[in-house]
Amino acid sequence: MRVAVTGATGTVGRHVVDVATERGHEVVACSRAGGVDLVTGAGLDAALEGVHVVVDASNVATTRRSTALAFFDATSKHLQAAARRAGVAHVVVVSIVGLDRVRQLGYYDAKLTHERLHLDGPVDASILRATQFHEFSSQVLARATLGPVAAVPSLRVQTVAARQVAERLVDVATGPPARRHLPDVAGPGPATDLVTLARRWLAATGRTTRVVALRVPGAVGRAIRDGALLPAPDAHLVGPTFEAWLETVPGGAGPRGGGAVPS
Repeated sequence: MRVAVTGATGTVGRHVVDVATERGHEVVACSRAGGVDLVTGAGLDAALEGVHVVVDASNVATTRRSTALAFFDATSKHLQAAARRAGVAHVVVVSIVGLDRVRQLGYYDAKLTHERLHLDGPVDASILRATQFHEFSSQVLARATLGPVAAVPSLRVQTVAARQVAERLVDVATGPPARRHLPDVAGPGPATDLVTLARRWLAATGRTTRVVALRVPGAVGRAIRDGALLPAPDAHLVGPTFEAWLETVPGGAGPRGGGAVPS
C-alpha cells in the first residue's frame, strides 16, 4: 500500500514513516523540506499521486487560536481537496484527547476545526485522539526553562509513547475508514502530574534545574484537575510506561519536535 504521511518530520510523524516502512508499505513523507507545503497546497498533487491512504500528523507550534485556526483550516482543506483529486480512499488524522473539554485553549479549539473539516470533507476520514506523548515533558522544559528554574504547568496527564501511537495510526490506515472518532489511545497509566514527569526527566538526564509548579487558573484549570486530558474508559492503553520509555532514550532526552500538546 502507498501511504502518505504529512508532518513526517514531527514527533509522531517520523514514527509513522518508520512503522509503515517496516511493515512493507511504500511511504511518501510529506514535508516542506521535501517540497510539500500544506498551507499553500504546493506539491500536494504530485505527492499524493497513486497514494491509497494519508496519515495527517501535521502540526503548528503556537498558543494563539487565530494562528492555529488559520493553519488547520488551510491545511485540512488543501489536503482533502488534493486527496479527492488523487483518488485517495482514506485520511487518518491524529488528534488530542480532551479537545472538546477544554475548548478555552485556543490551540485545542482550532484542532477541533481540524477534525471537523476532515470528517466533513469529500474523502472518508478516521480521527484518532492520543494523550500527550512521553516526549511532552522535555518539550515543555525546553520552552519553560530560564536559567536554573523551569516553570511547568500542573496538568493531570496519562502520557503515551509516540512510537505506539504511530503503530496504532498505521493499523487504522490499513483498515477501512471509520468516518468517526476512534477510541482514544493512551499510556498504561496511572495519571500523573506533568510536574512530576518533568522532574523525573531531569533526574534521568542528570540535570539540576529546579521545577516550579504553575497552577492553571480558571475553568481550564478546573477541567484539567477533573481529568479533562485523561482518556475515556474505552481507550486503547499501550506501554511502555514513562519510566520504561526513559530508559530507552539516549540521555533521557527524547526526540525533539511537536506533539500532542495542550497549547
